[in-house]
Amino acid sequence: MYPAELVKPMREDLTRIGFTELFTADEVDDAIHQDGTTLVVVNSVCGCAAANARPGARISLQNAKTPDRLVTVFAGVDFEAVDAARALMVPFPPSSPSMALFKNGELVHMLERHHIEGRSADMIAENLKSAFNEYC
Repeated sequence: MYPAELVKPMREDLTRIGFTELFTADEVDDAIHQDGTTLVVVNSVCGCAAANARPGARISLQNAKTPDRLVTVFAGVDFEAVDAARALMVPFPPSSPSMALFKNGELVHMLERHHIEGRSADMIAENLKSAFNEYC
């Protein structure tokens, strides 16, 4: 488990732009199994989360259509919530960072680590915006 003081600024990268942190399986289940759309970001301490994933998520919200709910869980820290979120992302294997868009509780779009690593924040944002325009 990573120290709280280490992950605090990484958490705040998302919470200050409107993401809600989830810590339990029940919170994950409640957030995803609602009418409408939910973007789940599996946050991480890795470099591609800092350089690409979190900035890409932020930029993606500069779009006419955005998800109804923005939530995040932190890999290596929020074990229960991460496990619950990943269980809803099957058949995709666990990866972090990752991003999943759910509509009415159903997984409709997924960005795995290999879609994030090595891609710019703008490319990730465009991918998400395209999904938002289709599903939100």
